[in-house]
Amino acid sequence: MVASPAKRPHATQHSRLDYVLEAHVAPGYEAATDLLTRFSVDSDFATDACISREGIDPATGERYLEEFAFEVVSKQNEQHVTTKAQRMHQRGVRRIFTIWVKGQRVCEWSPESRGWRRLEAGAQIEDPCLVRPLPVSALLDAAEADDAVAEALNAKDNPVIQRLKAEGRAEAVAESILKILAARGVAVGAAERQEILRCRDRERLDRWLLRATQASSVAEVTSEL
Repeated sequence: MVASPAKRPHATQHSRLDYVLEAHVAPGYEAATDLLTRFSVDSDFATDACISREGIDPATGERYLEEFAFEVVSKQNEQHVTTKAQRMHQRGVRRIFTIWVKGQRVCEWSPESRGWRRLEAGAQIEDPCLVRPLPVSALLDAAEADDAVAEALNAKDNPVIQRLKAEGRAEAVAESILKILAARGVAVGAAERQEILRCRDRERLDRWLLRATQASSVAEVTSEL
């Protein structure tokens, strides 16, 4: 039995790639890790991460071929990785990327030049199988990865992200009410302040905001009678 576990920083890079890629997958596609890819009779290769269409390809009766493939490169020499890319491209994999742990760079296979094209850290990977462009920097930096995942979840209308955005907007309106009252010299007690800040009903807050421009007391603002 031969085991090939990864060590840091190779393993850390694997985790970040999976984290970012899963969030960016567009509807109708799916991401996979270490997916067995027999691109020839004598191959037994698993992509580190990939994206393919969901379901079964009616032309083959099997899963759809990967459209995106990622390989995290640590100790492998470039010729070895290049040979894999060539064979995967011949099989039909549409786009092939490498993340080089040493030197912290991301490259894409170029069938035209038959070589690797380095992607700048400020570049973005755009493709129909992604819900939004994937920042290259998110594949290399933990903080950038978090930001990119949040943006991707927002693009997917993730309910938790939408709830947090709604709460943020409500909090902003509540703060505006308090600022207006303060500017007009209307006294606001601690309990009244908390009542306004804790409210998350946008319709109610909008009513309070209009009243705050004319009310002479907080009770006139928050009364619902």
